[in-house]
Amino acid sequence: MSGFFRARVGSQSVALPLVPVNNEITIALLITVDHGVKFMATAGRELAEKLRPFNPEIIVTAATMGIPVALEVSRHLELDDYLVLQKQAKVHLRQALREPVRAITNDSSGALLLDPARVAALAGKRVAFVDDVLSTGSSVTAALRLLDRAGAHVVAIGALVTEGTQWEDALGDRASLVHALGAIPLFPTAPAPVGEGVGDDWEILGLD
Repeated sequence: MSGFFRARVGSQSVALPLVPVNNEITIALLITVDHGVKFMATAGRELAEKLRPFNPEIIVTAATMGIPVALEVSRHLELDDYLVLQKQAKVHLRQALREPVRAITNDSSGALLLDPARVAALAGKRVAFVDDVLSTGSSVTAALRLLDRAGAHVVAIGALVTEGTQWEDALGDRASLVHALGAIPLFPTAPAPVGEGVGDDWEILGLD
């Protein structure tokens, strides 16, 4: 399967390339930095409004594609600080809190790292974790484990889109914390019959 998938992200419509992950699964790939400043400003404002009722004191995300989301959400909530959980063991992270993670778009396993110098910014605070896409739930559950260890009170989880439903099982009771601007399915790598699975909120364009 190749082509594009047109999805709704809040008030915006985007065409996402269909990319095979393996012989079974193809995903519609959303890369935040590919959609421009105006797209992220609008998406950040709309996601911020979904999170505003929970009164977060700080926004947390995971490197790298979640950073534009955290920046724009923080800006629209008028928060002056946000925190990024890193994925590379840089020199200042030798004593970092660490949680293993494996993402659907990455062939290798890795870890999320929390700078111990930033724990004080989280302890006892109302935290919203945000990311670009919530798919398997591996990244967000690793992030939640780190935030729990830091003494944060996670009040909401925000995403531009959810992908499939595997994240619901991964999050368990915390799945109810998720607020997203849209939802996209996972696709079989082999072409599906024409018309199968096409809903009102999206369409497949230019399939081969």
